[in-house]
Amino acid sequence: MAEITVGATPGTTVSFMPGTVMVWSDDLVGYDFGVGHPMAPVRLVLTHELLADLGLLELPGLKILPAPVASDADLELVHTADYVAAVREAEEDGRPRPERGLGDGDTPVFGRVHTASARIVGSTLAAARAVWEGEAPRAVSLAGGMHHAMAQRASGFCVYNDVAVSIAWLLRAGARRVAYVDLDAHHGDGVERAFWDDDRVLTLSVHQHPGSLFPGTGYPQDVGSPAARGTAVNVALPPGTSDDGWLRAVEALAVPLVREHAPDVLVTQHGCDCHRSDPLAQLDVSVDAQRRSAMLMAELADAHAGGRWLATGGGGYEVVGVVPRAWSHLVGVVAGHPVDPATPVPESWRQMVRDLADVSAPETMSDGRDAVIRRFAEGYNPDDDADRAIMATRQAVFPWYGLDPYLD
Repeated sequence: MAEITVGATPGTTVSFMPGTVMVWSDDLVGYDFGVGHPMAPVRLVLTHELLADLGLLELPGLKILPAPVASDADLELVHTADYVAAVREAEEDGRPRPERGLGDGDTPVFGRVHTASARIVGSTLAAARAVWEGEAPRAVSLAGGMHHAMAQRASGFCVYNDVAVSIAWLLRAGARRVAYVDLDAHHGDGVERAFWDDDRVLTLSVHQHPGSLFPGTGYPQDVGSPAARGTAVNVALPPGTSDDGWLRAVEALAVPLVREHAPDVLVTQHGCDCHRSDPLAQLDVSVDAQRRSAMLMAELADAHAGGRWLATGGGGYEVVGVVPRAWSHLVGVVAGHPVDPATPVPESWRQMVRDLADVSAPETMSDGRDAVIRRFAEGYNPDDDADRAIMATRQAVFPWYGLDPYLD
């Protein structure tokens, strides 16, 4: 393999051999809100087993790193010390802290709420360190993507914000700019809020319209504070948006804005709750389109971030038919070995699903869609709901970059 040189801090370089890091520990499934909660840890178990059965964990150049528990100092790169203390206390006494967002139906207190949450942060931080310090140009943290957690409050199934902490760590380590692209059906509000005033960080969220879905934020006119205008980007797609409109939105915003931001690292969140089968959202996006979006992120990282790419999981609540396939595709793309959509789902994995849940698993790694990106610059259709949503965001943001909303 050819050697690649990457700047670890301004004015210095680190050399490494191309490869991919995946952070995984069995303890990550300890992030468990209990029976009946949508974020069931079995989604991680099934994903890991499918990765194994597909042979992806044996790919040449893929290195598996353990997921450590993040220190308080790491957590406090984003979260306040009193909030971290409150989560620790909740782990010890099991009592809700409603003023901290802990204990409601979305984010209940559980036995190891601090330790398990801090381990997810540790997973994504380990991936960020591997990329920045030259261990690998790409890394993936499937348990990560807890994008709703705020500095002083849990929110939307998220106790600590691993993505925001990792971006803050990258900045402290010497990254001059970071681009964050969030593909979850829900607005990436916690990450956006953490860097609302920081023009070093581009936060781009492609999500279902906030008038129809939690957390109710992420409108096109939300573009960042006066100190960072244009670095918060929100594409609010109407319910029912399918592959064509969704991929068009990702391409229409991510391609020109990541190019203009010129990040040192690309960070992406791949919540797969945009799938048509997800029980909590109302988008209509296939695993094929999600695979294609991951490939686009790889292209952007290679073209505009020196190849440095940190990918995380996120939401996704159809835990058998969607999450394992979508994230197996993600790992394949990150590792440079995309899985052919026509690949049969291994019978060993399908049998495990039948034994575990008494349901039938998908037969292939595809939903049978083509997932072709139709570039926005080739023509704007004002009668198309998705096109109007895309244009609203381009009109709100592009002038801050000197770009024409109608062109690339």
